[in-house]
Amino acid sequence: MELTFKIIHLKKRFPLQISRGVITGTNNLFVGVTKNGITGWGEMAPSATLGNESAEESQKVLEQFYNTGIADLSITEIYKKGREFGLPLCVLAALDIALWDQLAKAAQLPLYKLFGIPLPKVATSVTIGINPPEVVKERMPLLLEGTGVKFLKVKLGSKEGIEADKAMFAQVIESTKKYNVGLRVDANGGWDVDQAIHMMKWLADLGTDYVEQPLVHGQEEDLPFIFKNRPLPIFVDESCNFSTDIPQWAHSVDGVNLKLMKCGGLTEGLRIIATAKAFNLKTMIGCMGESSLSISAGAAITGLLDHVDLDSHLNLNPDPFSGAQLIDGVVMPTERFGHGAILKDKL
Repeated sequence: MELTFKIIHLKKRFPLQISRGVITGTNNLFVGVTKNGITGWGEMAPSATLGNESAEESQKVLEQFYNTGIADLSITEIYKKGREFGLPLCVLAALDIALWDQLAKAAQLPLYKLFGIPLPKVATSVTIGINPPEVVKERMPLLLEGTGVKFLKVKLGSKEGIEADKAMFAQVIESTKKYNVGLRVDANGGWDVDQAIHMMKWLADLGTDYVEQPLVHGQEEDLPFIFKNRPLPIFVDESCNFSTDIPQWAHSVDGVNLKLMKCGGLTEGLRIIATAKAFNLKTMIGCMGESSLSISAGAAITGLLDHVDLDSHLNLNPDPFSGAQLIDGVVMPTERFGHGAILKDKL
């Protein structure tokens, strides 16, 4: 097994503002794994919350991990060793995705077929970050006009408070009247308990589908207070990194949002889905500033999921990869072997 590395800057078409700050672009690390002349590719999107902000440092730590002697191990063994080694989860995700891509290519199967998962039927959400109403008004036609988008995920949790959230969301309602789109909300932990209870009632009255991560990570003990008599389904994101997190919150939420970057890749992503379903929870997949490469890997497992939020590649200028395509609102895997993403210019 040999590793290859490539660092590519991904510039966002529109800066993404969430409750924790503004993101205009990232340097992502792309990892190639070659076995028997067949190369699989994975991607790392840096994240301070996941323990690594630098593509260069990610490459160094991954090289150190490789030198511990993992070349002959299985994918699940490498994942376990990576967790034990302390690899940042987004770095482990890059390696894990590359390994699965290589295996599917060697088997001459699209990744979704290697997993035995049906093609997805659920349309993805497209995200709009925290913005003043005038920006929302300008942005809506660019996101929705002729794009086939079925759902809009609205980031709330403004540092200016819930009145700013209400003003933004009211403009979203106004600006989407002529489009047939469902609305979801992600607060990214931007509310306290009282704000969450108030905002969920207000949003439910406006026809919102669900709310994601209403409370900040670390305040999960308060979830029962907002779960009781909830007017909207509650999904957790930052509060659920691994399948082992699910049992402790399963009775205080309606669903979980997995992300390949925060769980360490497809190996653990599949475990999260299985565990969530065992607890009768709804499932969702999200993304974190990734190109079509990681989006294509995620699309390979979306046939199992209730909600999809794989849209980061749609906000890149440009997306360096060609992979899963948006077809009638659904992020559809290709029929190419592996996850199907290919670099538009040769590595």
